[in-house]
Amino acid sequence: MNFYTLFLQSLPRLLEGLVITLQLTILSLLFAIIIGMISCFFKISKWKPLNWIATIYLSIIRGTPLMVQAYFLYFGITSAMGIKIDSFWASVIVLTLNAGAYLSEIFRSGISAVNKGQMEAARSLGLPYHVAMGKVIIPQAIRIVIPSVVNQFIITLKDTSILSVIGVGELMRQGTLIVSRTFKGFEVYAMVAIAYFIVVMVLTKISQIIERRLSSGKSKG
Repeated sequence: MNFYTLFLQSLPRLLEGLVITLQLTILSLLFAIIIGMISCFFKISKWKPLNWIATIYLSIIRGTPLMVQAYFLYFGITSAMGIKIDSFWASVIVLTLNAGAYLSEIFRSGISAVNKGQMEAARSLGLPYHVAMGKVIIPQAIRIVIPSVVNQFIITLKDTSILSVIGVGELMRQGTLIVSRTFKGFEVYAMVAIAYFIVVMVLTKISQIIERRLSSGKSKG
């Protein structure tokens, strides 16, 4: 079987895997943004119990490998609780919790980067703390963290390949199944690598464009 024939035969399954990879990434990042924001507010809260919850969550997620987290959720927790969870949604949960921890720190650094005088000025005008955060600080922080959020999108996209270990049919898993059938490891994994490379390069280019536009917006301001 020559490379061209192998490519044509493998393309439908690789595209199916790529679609699942993108679905996992997009869904996980949407949920992770919510988790990350909540964790960020817990971390900067003046109420200690919320600080502790955020600290424990961040320490566990950032202190353990993604593969261990996937195994623990998909095989450990489900076995202990006697429940069955689809590998796709197990992957979404794992990626959400993992990316959420890193986004939490990204959001916190974005808020910290906003000039403290902004909050002082808002409070001096009589705005309550939560209103000042929502109307003054958060919009500026979002502008700062957009490039880092796009970068986290890229990291999460690449992390989906690890979740082939729990059987979700993403790009890496499809490539492995094709290899087990054709025994063409070099050619198939080269196709998988090229697919990841193209998507990552597109996202990197988007990130660079966003960064340039934000930088030019700052200079005009």
